[in-house]
Amino acid sequence: MGSGTSTQHHFAFQNAEKAFKAAALIQRWYRRYRARLEMRRQCTWSIFQSIEYAGQQDQVKLHNFFSYLVDHFTPSCHNERDFLNRMFAEERVPQDSEMEKCSDYESIEVPDNYTGPHLSFPLLPDHATALVEAFRLKQQLHARYVLNLLHETRKHLVQLPNINRVSTCYSEEITVCGDLHGQLDDLIFIFYKNGLPSPERAYVFNGDFVDRGKDSVEILMVLFAFMLVYPKEFHLNRGNHEDHMVNLRYGFTKEVMHKYKTHGKKILKILQDVFCWLPLATLIDEKVLILHGGVSDMTDLELLSKLDRHKVVDILWSDPMAQEGCKANTFRGGGCYFGPNVTKGLLQKYNLQFLIRSHECKPEGYEFCHSRKVLTIFSASNYYEVGSNRGAYVKLGPALTPHIVQYQANKMTHTLTMRQRISRVEESALRALREKLFAHSSELLEEFKKHDKDKTGLITPSDWAAAVESVLHLGLPWRMLRPQLVNSSTDSMLEYKSWLEDLAREQLSHENIQSSLLETLYRNRSNLETIFRIIDSDHSGFISLDEFRQTWKLFSSHMKIDITDDCVCDLARSIDFKKDGHIDINEFLEAFRLVDQSCAEGNGSDCPQATNTNDSGSSRPGTH
Repeated sequence: MGSGTSTQHHFAFQNAEKAFKAAALIQRWYRRYRARLEMRRQCTWSIFQSIEYAGQQDQVKLHNFFSYLVDHFTPSCHNERDFLNRMFAEERVPQDSEMEKCSDYESIEVPDNYTGPHLSFPLLPDHATALVEAFRLKQQLHARYVLNLLHETRKHLVQLPNINRVSTCYSEEITVCGDLHGQLDDLIFIFYKNGLPSPERAYVFNGDFVDRGKDSVEILMVLFAFMLVYPKEFHLNRGNHEDHMVNLRYGFTKEVMHKYKTHGKKILKILQDVFCWLPLATLIDEKVLILHGGVSDMTDLELLSKLDRHKVVDILWSDPMAQEGCKANTFRGGGCYFGPNVTKGLLQKYNLQFLIRSHECKPEGYEFCHSRKVLTIFSASNYYEVGSNRGAYVKLGPALTPHIVQYQANKMTHTLTMRQRISRVEESALRALREKLFAHSSELLEEFKKHDKDKTGLITPSDWAAAVESVLHLGLPWRMLRPQLVNSSTDSMLEYKSWLEDLAREQLSHENIQSSLLETLYRNRSNLETIFRIIDSDHSGFISLDEFRQTWKLFSSHMKIDITDDCVCDLARSIDFKKDGHIDINEFLEAFRLVDQSCAEGNGSDCPQATNTNDSGSSRPGTH
């Protein structure tokens, strides 16, 4: 009996020992598995952010380039001065008479068969709630109501200070939301989860309501409606995307003209002014400062409160950094990086507890930094791709202790495993990166040749990584990414021409265009489309011959080219392939491709004007 019991205990001990060892092995394997997934996630994140910020650099350079042209161009007649005013409308404060003309909604009739939401003013809570429900059902607000709402919004905003001051005394709590970027599902989810705005439930939306997503118009209508219904409980800050020039590049201008073909120009005109009247910051209980981007070592709240809101300021573009000090934000091309000491100095100077800012997408939807004195809140979930990030908002009660709520607005993310989410997002990032690499194929080839001194057609992996970084300047871990970008059976040497051909084949499978022309189009398309929309100053969707002539005068004065109006008109007519008296976006891009092709096939000296045009109009802003 005793011997049998002893044997049973021995076997039980052995089994327990094996179970512990197995559990330890499984834990070790799982930790390594999670670590590998986390490394892939971080690498994917770096790709998305680097490509996004590179685009922002191009946008800032393009704006600076056109601003330089305008600053150094003297209009010779009244028509040229009017054209410049239309092209850069955000550079000046529109007159009230102009706004009254744009917001002439009373002359617009709403047809009897219109089934969308109706608005009457002054707005009531039910009107705002009905808008949310109508947009959830994919209904569109009639242009008359859009213009009426924008007219009332402008009247309200012009009375507001640059810095809104809010108190928790009047509300149970204040909810702060970050970037939405045209993603209506996120806004509806926030209201569903947190509750609709009310006197007891105040909100602050911290800028970047528009661009990138497809429902920017609807988001603005909902936000403006609730602001008019609850002016003391619902507050909006301006973001860097509430800007006419940025909207030209990132989709909002195109969205408005697509949804409101007849009255889109009026809507855009008044929106440009409405954006400029948005407050720059919100102060809760004089203790928590909320602004879109960040601060600098020069930030002065007294000065900020007196600033002309029509001038875009650095606080909309700035980002925090781990290092001490303050330096130019070269990664984005605008604003600055501010360190912990800058944050500490500002908090001490104005007796603040902490800062809330947005502007940066974060994997978890939020992030603390600077010893938890800076909180980043980003409310657009799945920003880069389904599963790429959570959205978040923060709730503040009278104690001002931040309570953060995270969410995923897309139901699909709940059906995917972590590995599936990361794989999906990773493939999307790599696809975008391959497009970026293909767009710079010619420059990469020249850089590879510098490392291939013996002209063998082969380079080492380290030389490949160094060459790619020297061309793209994205700051990515290229050696780590190489196995996913390069199909090679050997780790020792890389046949770079073959790799570039593979990149071209992958892109050509989607487009029926010659490789060299497609490369140029990929590299310059965003700049070209933005330039087209700048020249198309009346947002008609076409460049008129007069708009083309006036813009060419800007370029020719900058390049010191003496060219007559007849020659400019001949050039415009040659681009007008359809011969209908104006140039559409396809004709504009086609002309650029033909110019690039003729320069590539012939001698560069045979087409000096084409080369100059390309340098001034598209490539130059993106290559500095």
